[in-house]
Amino acid sequence: MSQTVSVTQQLVSAPLPQIIERLGIAVADAQRALDENSVRTAAEMATAAVEIGDESYNLLALGFTPTFYAFTEATVEAKLSFSISETTEFGVSAGASVGVNVGVVMVAATVNVSYARKFSVSAEGTSSIAARLVSLPVPEQLEKILRKLSENPPVPAPPTA
Repeated sequence: MSQTVSVTQQLVSAPLPQIIERLGIAVADAQRALDENSVRTAAEMATAAVEIGDESYNLLALGFTPTFYAFTEATVEAKLSFSISETTEFGVSAGASVGVNVGVVMVAATVNVSYARKFSVSAEGTSSIAARLVSLPVPEQLEKILRKLSENPPVPAPPTA
């Protein structure tokens, strides 16, 4: 039975704190990457020129803004099911025979004993990680800078030969 107890202890002692820590770090890294992407997009919008008639506008001057995203929730789910069974079988069978032959009596006896102890352990596990993203408005300070930039777009430097 000590083998069964060992398996049970291993199944119950899943590294839940490490799983939660890794999820938190992964969400923080992903959020940073999303923010960096939105800032790069804003810079690209400020330099992308669109010709309308005889005028040239950048995308910010036309009212476009980069999209920002944020994680609103992240869930880690782990399900584990296991079953442990132990069976013991014990069997005894006996037989006897008596034979008489001209004054001689013969007696024979047979005994069969069997013993079996069986352990069975099965485990199944599933896990999933889910995250929810939402679109956010442009941060207020960035929006002020973008509006100011769109009013006075930077003049690109002439190409050097």
